[in-house]
Parts: sequence; C-alpha cells; structure tokens
Amino acid sequence: MLWQKKIKPGSEEIRPFSRVSFGRCLARTYLLKMDQRLTDISPRLPARAPLAGKPLGIVASLRAARRNLLEIIPELATHAPIISGNTGARWHMVMDPGCLRHILKDQVEAYPKSVVTKLILGPAVGEGMFVAEGAEWRWQRRAAAPVFAARNMEALAPVMQSAAQASSARIAQAADTGRAIDLHQEMVTATFEVISDVTFSGDEGFDRAAIHGAIDAYIARTAKVSLLDFFALPGWVPRPHRIASAHVVRDLKRHADAAIDARAHPKDTPDLLDLLNGATDPETGRTLSRAELRDNLLTFIVAGHETTALTLAWALYLCAFDPAVQDAARAQAQAVLGEREATVQDLAQMPLIGQIVNESLRLYPPAGFLSRTAQKPDRLLGREIRRGDTVMLPIYALHRHHALWDAPDAFRPERFATPVHDRFAFLPFGAGPRICIGAGFALQEAGIILATLLARFRFAAVPGREPRPEMTITTRPTGGIWLTVSAA
Repeated sequence: MLWQKKIKPGSEEIRPFSRVSFGRCLARTYLLKMDQRLTDISPRLPARAPLAGKPLGIVASLRAARRNLLEIIPELATHAPIISGNTGARWHMVMDPGCLRHILKDQVEAYPKSVVTKLILGPAVGEGMFVAEGAEWRWQRRAAAPVFAARNMEALAPVMQSAAQASSARIAQAADTGRAIDLHQEMVTATFEVISDVTFSGDEGFDRAAIHGAIDAYIARTAKVSLLDFFALPGWVPRPHRIASAHVVRDLKRHADAAIDARAHPKDTPDLLDLLNGATDPETGRTLSRAELRDNLLTFIVAGHETTALTLAWALYLCAFDPAVQDAARAQAQAVLGEREATVQDLAQMPLIGQIVNESLRLYPPAGFLSRTAQKPDRLLGREIRRGDTVMLPIYALHRHHALWDAPDAFRPERFATPVHDRFAFLPFGAGPRICIGAGFALQEAGIILATLLARFRFAAVPGREPRPEMTITTRPTGGIWLTVSAA
C-alpha cells in the first residue's frame, strides 16, 4: 500500500510516495479506528454512510455495491489521497485535489466516463451530453451552453416560485394534522413539477405521472452493479438485469417523443424544449436531431429533478438536526421575504440559505461516486495508471476528507461563508469542461424553494426516524426524511 504523508490543501504539486511496511499499515488502521471511537463520543453528528473498515474481496465488494455503493469506499479514503486495488480489475480511488484537477480538467479526454456509467444511463439518455464523448460531446455542449445562460435561467424562476407555493400549500395541510411527513417525497414532487414545467411548459402531451413512474422504474432496475461490471467486461457483453428493463426505456422515450410531437408552436416564454430545439453549434451551425433533442431533454428531466430534490431534502433534514442554524436562516428569510415566495434577486440577501445548500451538497452529494476509465498510461501521485484501469472519484469521501475539511462530518454551513480553499476539494457538480451544465439552474431552484419553506415553517426531527444515506445512482435518504412541521 502506498501512502502520502500529508495533503497540502490548494497545492497542485504531485509528490512521490514512499513504500511503508505492513506493520505501519496496521498501525494506521488502528489509529483510524481510534479516531472513529473518538467521533462516537463527540457531539452528535448528522447521518453518515458506513464506509468499509477493511479491504473487501470481489464477492464482498459486489454485495456492498449492490446494497449501497458508498459502502465500497474504504474509511481510509477520508484520510489518504489515493488508494489502489484489484477486485477482478485494477482500480484507483482518487481524493487528491491536484489529481482531480488533472483528471477532470487538464487530461479530461484521457479519462472518459466508465463503461459502467454508460451502461447504466446510456439506454435512457442515448447519446445526449451526459454520456457523449469527444467531438460529439463538444458540439452538443457548445450548442446547449447559451440555453443555460443566466438570463434564461432567471426567466424560468417564476416556475420555481410557483412550485414553492404549491409545496407550501401541501406542507401546510400536512402540518395541520400534526403528523410527520416525508419531506424527501415532497421535494421530489416539487422539483418534478419544476422540471416538467420548464421542459415542456406543462403541455397536455407531457404525461407527468407516466414519465415519473418510468424514471423510478428505470433507476430501480438498471442501477444495480453486476459481477460483469466488477470484472470490467466490455459493454457488448449482456447484463441480464438491464436487458430486462428495455421495455421501461421504450416507455420513457415514447412518452418524451409524444410530448415533443404535441408541440406545434414555440411558447411565448420559451421553455427548454423550445430553447434546445433552436440551439445551434456556433462553430459548425449543426443543430440537434430529433433523437438528440429527446435524449438531452430526458437527461435534464432525469437529473434535473432528482438531484435538486435530494439537495433540498437533505438540507431540510440538516436544518431540523440543528435548530439554531434553522432559526438563523428563518430569520434571514423572513426579513427579506415577508409572506411572499423568494425570487432570484432575493438570494443574494440571504447568504445563509446558499451556505446551507452548499453544506448539504458537501455532506450528501447527489453524485457521490464518479467513475472514469483511463485511456492511456499515466501516473498519479507516483502511482502507475494503466490503460483500461478504472479511476474512481469518491466525491462522498472527498467532501469528508480530514486533510481538506475541519470537522468533516459536522454540519457547519458557515464554512461556505468564504470561498472553498481549493476548487477541486468541493465537486457536487463535477468540474472542468464537463461540469454539470445545469448547476446554476439547480442552485437557483434549491435556493428559491428552501428560503420560501424556511420562512413559513419550522421543521423538527422525529426520534427514531434517522435517514440512511444510500447510493445507487444518487445519494438517497433510505427511510425518507420524516419531519414534523409547524407554522413559523
């Protein structure tokens, strides 16, 4: 095993490691266990996924990955800069910001998305931007970039305000009963209303219930890792459980095609369908084909509501976990909003709202685990990377790394009152050329809805209903986010 003495936050220097004895490895493991015991008797911390406390073999790794992908991350990954292993195929977990810059920015073409990522999401989103590579990705990104310009996102803000108002009404009804409610499901409902309205303007041709059901079914049936994935077999080797979900993919695409066909004329206020339909690559003049338009719209629908819903649900959980933070955020929101919904312009006047959103994204990143496949030989921190090696980016561990964050498992939104010390230490939306194109949209939506809800309600934890962070495609709260709600 190779170790680095220390990560210097913000440093881009890549230093060679020295080889250490097995005895020192055991000593390191003991210290990590002692550190965990100290954590156990320290002030209570918010929910945390159980990371692997010892090396896992192929069978144990497969079981853990199918149960909760976060569980294959070693606890050591929150202390070390890089870990390598071989469970059927060579792999490396990278937590060093300098190396992450190298992978995601400087050498992005040499580290495309892994075969497993494409096998899971490719059938649903086709050759949309999320899975496209090289020249195919570049032209689509150039064409779509103006669609996600700040002015277009601000124009969609009224849809987010309407969803915040509708969510408030539903929560108020539940609060009147005195029963706890699952805020995760409520946030899924709210954000799906937003994404369906900003994508298709709520057209009658857009069957919300059918598409929502198809998305849930697709994720449930395809996201599980197979033994063939662990041995890094090529994509043309069939994965039976994904073949069985082919009809779900057909249904998903059929509903999206029907919604596109139903659009006879552009809307007075263009939605994402209109904007993408008119998108043009400024270098080549190329426009999206019908299939490319559908695949990119499905990408935004699948990713656009799921990730924001999770950010909001975890943020509300954290506010209930720390009532003092919640009270401070509520006071700030009430002073700015009064009884109305938040607007884009209000967000700058409520900095604590943005800090809570960022801390939620740090502790529970929706994309908690990214994976790349090396296309050529390389070296990372003195470690040999061979062509075909799987290079994993455990964002969940990066965001809780002891060399990069003070009290990494604690809920401290004030840490985002100043810029993060290293851009590549905080990656909720990725980084580099392939940073999530909808990041601004997601942050705007989360800020508007969270500020509106905190100004109107008080959220309290339910004893015995602690959520469990579990990841298949995204970091979901298994068991839900059950909170009691009262008027503020």
